Amino acid sequence: MLLPDPLSDLLSVLSARTLLSAAIHAKADWSVRFISEGVKFNAVLNGSCCLISESLPEPVHLEAGDCYLLVNCGAYILCSDPDLTPVKASSVFREDYTASLNPDAPGETTFIVGGRIVFDETDASLLLDELPPILLISGKTQEASGIRWMLSRLRDEWHDSRAGGSVAADHLAQLLMVEILRAWQRSAEAPAASWLRAIGDRRVGAAIRLMHADPARQWRLEELAASIGMSRSNFALRFRELAGLSPLDYLVKWRMRLGAKALRTSPAPVSAIAYTLGYQSESAFSNAFKRVTGISPQHYRRMRSESFQPADKRDMPRNGPEPAGHPSSGNQPGF
Repeated sequence: MLLPDPLSDLLSVLSARTLLSAAIHAKADWSVRFISEGVKFNAVLNGSCCLISESLPEPVHLEAGDCYLLVNCGAYILCSDPDLTPVKASSVFREDYTASLNPDAPGETTFIVGGRIVFDETDASLLLDELPPILLISGKTQEASGIRWMLSRLRDEWHDSRAGGSVAADHLAQLLMVEILRAWQRSAEAPAASWLRAIGDRRVGAAIRLMHADPARQWRLEELAASIGMSRSNFALRFRELAGLSPLDYLVKWRMRLGAKALRTSPAPVSAIAYTLGYQSESAFSNAFKRVTGISPQHYRRMRSESFQPADKRDMPRNGPEPAGHPSSGNQPGF
């Protein structure tokens, strides 16, 4: 049986979903400029291209099997040659969020799919603050073996138009996002002090899993240390080195994320939510919540209630309209 793990916990708390939504088929010479907002991922399923961005020191050559995550990276260019003048994405994408560039030209077709990661929680900083604007994963690395299989399946689902293909593609995209984060966690480029590094450490990760499994428990530092076979001082030092904060500060922040989700999704009174998270009084929970988020639980719930729309209406359906991501806006949903 699979046990809960911190990354799964966080993606659940953020209500993270990955939706495949756009594609490019390109031949010969081509260059397209995009404006990327939010969190997107692209994958090269066939052929090759170049990626140009101010976030990169130089153009990066991408081949089939390569993929990348975009985190509020701003403008970037996908092209066959860095010397070409790019056109705006709004001029080449159709209503179904696909682009076909020079389809009658001879030669190999470059096929790129794009998707977006949707968070129902507005504060995804615990995950996103650790990621660079562009996170590149080469399909040739050992870490990308699982990614290569998923990209092959994505290509088949996109082209074969089989029953259930849309749902299958979105689930594969969700798995792809997790594999990209895992590959980044293992890479030398990940920051020395980061949440992803912390959960990947055998002992510190075990302590985080204990806190996630029972967040209401009144954990003591020496208790956590003993549970993973470390001294109190060595555990505290190791945890701070990897996570960037103390174990008990982490526990408080995790409780507040759970509290925020409960405030968004449950009609339970604040006092009941406080009790489930280990607080004996509503005021103690409210003080901690405001200290971490900057606003009171009541204010947070009111704000979310006033601005709430069902996620399916906020998100871009693959073949449906939404002004912010419509091809005419220049901001494609998956690119």
